[in-house]
Amino acid sequence: MTKWFLKDQASGLRKMVQKQDRMTRVIAVTGGKGGVGKTNVSINTATAMAAQGQRVLLLDADLGLANVDVLLGVRARKNLSHVLSGECTLEEVLIEGPSGVFIIPAASGTQGMVELTPAQHAALIQSFSELESEFDCLIVDTAAGISDMVLSFSRAAQEVLVVVCDEPTSITDAYALIKLLSREHGVFRFRIVANMVRSLREGMELFAKLSKVTDRFLDVALELVATIPFDENVRKAVRQQKVVVQAYPRSPAAIAYQGLANKVQSWPVPQDPSGHLEFFVERLVRRNMYGEAVGE
Repeated sequence: MTKWFLKDQASGLRKMVQKQDRMTRVIAVTGGKGGVGKTNVSINTATAMAAQGQRVLLLDADLGLANVDVLLGVRARKNLSHVLSGECTLEEVLIEGPSGVFIIPAASGTQGMVELTPAQHAALIQSFSELESEFDCLIVDTAAGISDMVLSFSRAAQEVLVVVCDEPTSITDAYALIKLLSREHGVFRFRIVANMVRSLREGMELFAKLSKVTDRFLDVALELVATIPFDENVRKAVRQQKVVVQAYPRSPAAIAYQGLANKVQSWPVPQDPSGHLEFFVERLVRRNMYGEAVGE
């Protein structure tokens, strides 16, 4: 019964995307430890990409403790919980943020969003398949920690961006996340962002610390894609509920985020059906619920 349901669901999704040509790059931004600046990396990279002409969708994937809308100073009247309850469509939930970034807000303080039923999972897939807008990139801001949901979002994405800062616990937690994703979920390539560093050299040394451990114990490929400097302007922007790339565009952190946005756009774009947004959700749901997709 389960396999029949999944095959039927997948078949329906594939038929829905036959008319669409645009593929979507899906990036999960994660870090293991809380407090490393993961959400700031997500919202600033998304905003910088949108300012450069990309159509960007930002998903707040901390389904129980959402905060992307708060940090961006936008008001979310409805969120994913309203989509799952049938009150509205996903298109109606989208809110426009700075530079034209579109945001899918999640619920805050709602335990039920973390424990979705199979029917709700199916409804989530369906909502993405009915999304009329097309996007170049989906950035998924995951929750802190290494919960099943964080792992699910990370392994369903095409790119995993791991944010680390120069603290022993950050390096340890980032290693734990990479270890889990590589050994148990078949993710072997990770893009690393060294955040809140005092210099380029410190960022490279931080990356060297992490890669030294992974090289010794894991079969993974790490790439340092950005070093974001410690910048008081980031904190100022947060207090103003703005992104630093807009509030202080010439600040060191903003320039680094703009560089990261440029680099992201140089990464290969998926050229198969899994590049559509609904297929991202399909991979997320099916692997989370059943361990692997039917037919894999």
